[in-house]
Amino acid sequence: MAKELRIGMLGCGFMGKAHSNAWLQVGHFFDREHKPVLKAIYGRKEDMDKLEPFARRWGYQSIETDWRKVVERDDVDLIDVCVPNHMHHDCVIAAAEAGKIIVCEKPLAMNAREAEEMVAAVEKAGVPNMVSFNYRRVPAISLAKQIIDEGRIGRPFHYRATYNQDYTISTKVPQGGLALWRLDAKVAGSGVTGDLLAHSIDTAEWLNGPIKKVSAYTETFVKERVHAETGRVEKVEIDDACMFLAVFENGSLGTFESTRYARGRKNYNTLEVNGENGAVFFDLEDPHILQYFRYADPDTGKKIEDHLTGWQRIHVTNAEHPYMKNWWVPGCTIGYEHTFTNGFADFLASLEGGPKFQPDMRSALRTQRVCDAILQSAKEGRWVEIPA
Repeated sequence: MAKELRIGMLGCGFMGKAHSNAWLQVGHFFDREHKPVLKAIYGRKEDMDKLEPFARRWGYQSIETDWRKVVERDDVDLIDVCVPNHMHHDCVIAAAEAGKIIVCEKPLAMNAREAEEMVAAVEKAGVPNMVSFNYRRVPAISLAKQIIDEGRIGRPFHYRATYNQDYTISTKVPQGGLALWRLDAKVAGSGVTGDLLAHSIDTAEWLNGPIKKVSAYTETFVKERVHAETGRVEKVEIDDACMFLAVFENGSLGTFESTRYARGRKNYNTLEVNGENGAVFFDLEDPHILQYFRYADPDTGKKIEDHLTGWQRIHVTNAEHPYMKNWWVPGCTIGYEHTFTNGFADFLASLEGGPKFQPDMRSALRTQRVCDAILQSAKEGRWVEIPA
C-alpha cells in the first residue's frame, strides 16, 4: 500500500503550478512507495482571487494565507517552497525546525549568507531536502552527463553557456507584484544572475566540475520602471544582462551570457562542452536533441575514421536514454513540465533508500556562492575567487 506524502505548497504562481502538476503526475509514471497528496496551499490574502481558483484546479484540500500555519500543521509532511526568493530563508528554516521534508525552488536564497544559514538549519534538523534545478532532469542534459562521465569527450577545454530571453525589453513592463517580482531586487535579490545564470552554473558544475574564479560585467538597460504594487516610478536595481568568464578547477575555460533583452529568444538555454576527444551541445528550445561530436575512441584514444567524424543529432527518446523508459514510445518527446516530475521521482527514490538526491541545499549553496562572486566581480571590476 502506498504511503501518503502530504504536501504543503507555499506559492500559487508559475512554479507552484509546475510543482503541483509534478506531484500529481509522478506516481502515474514512476513506481514509488510514496503517494503525494496535495494537502494545503499558501498564498497572500491580496492574491485570493488567484489562490482560490488555483486550489480548486489542482485539488488542494485547504488554503492558508499565513505560510507559518502550513509549516506548523501536523497533517503536512513536506514543505514545497515556491514563493519569491526573499521568503526562502525564513520558510526553509521554519520548515527544518518543524522537522519537515523540504523542497525549495532556485535560487536557494538572496545571497550566500542566507544560504549558509539555511544549510545549517536543514543539516542540524537532519531533514531530507532538495533544490529544484530542474534542468539536470532534461533527458538530453542527463545524457550529456553520461557521455562526459564515460570519458567520451576526454579532457575538457571549453564550456560555453547562454541563457537568453526577451520579455522585459519594453519600458512599459512594470516591476514587482505577483507576476514580475523577479524584476524587483528587494524580492528577487538579483536579476538574470540569480534567476537564469543560477541554472547555467548548476548545470556547468554538474557536468564540468567546480568553477574556480570568475570575471563578470552586468548591465541594467532600463533604469526606472513603474512598480506594479505602489504605482510609483522606482529605480531598477536588478541586472538585466550579465556576462562572465570562468576558470574551472579542471583547467577548462568557461564563457557565460544571460540577458532578458535578446529579441526573439524566449528561453534560449544552451550549453557546449569541447574536449580533446569529442564535444556535446544542447539547446533547450530543441530539448529532445543532444548534439554529440565523436572524434576519438574513449578506450583506445584512437581517432575514428575521417569519413565518420562530424556532429550527430541524438533524438533522446529511446528507452535506454535517461528517464525515457518511464514515458512514451521512442520518437515521442517530453517537455518542460516533465523535468519537475523526473526530479520528484528521483527525490522520492532517495526517501525510499535510493541514491542521495542532488542537488540538495549544500550543493545549491555552492551555486549561490558563484552567483555572489559574479555580482562582486561586476561591481569591483576584477577576478573573484570562489570560496571553498
